[in-house]
Amino acid sequence: MYVDNENFDKWMEKLSKKLNEIGQNLQSLINTDKVLDENDRLLDNQDLAFLLKVSFRTLQRYRANGKLPYFMISHKTYYRAADIRTFVQENADYKTYERFKKENQLDKQNEVKQGE
Repeated sequence: MYVDNENFDKWMEKLSKKLNEIGQNLQSLINTDKVLDENDRLLDNQDLAFLLKVSFRTLQRYRANGKLPYFMISHKTYYRAADIRTFVQENADYKTYERFKKENQLDKQNEVKQGE
């Protein structure tokens, strides 16, 4: 297939515009970490199951009972970190909660928040 210079230049210009558009879209995705506050970090089912050391079924039971707040985006379940802290405080005994705080460095996050 033969492409003359004029068609090639038009094609390259279209390609360049499209690449710039894709680059801008990627840049906006990269900056999404600044959209949420540090305390509004989101976790999905896998993250939370690992964090709490429970099964996916247990998380489903907590959601169904209304104990664990959640929301869905495109059929995927997410949890806010602040809701998880509240859930653990309300449902764990003191010793378990202290271990959870230590393992997840909640004291440091609260100190930073109070110092602001």
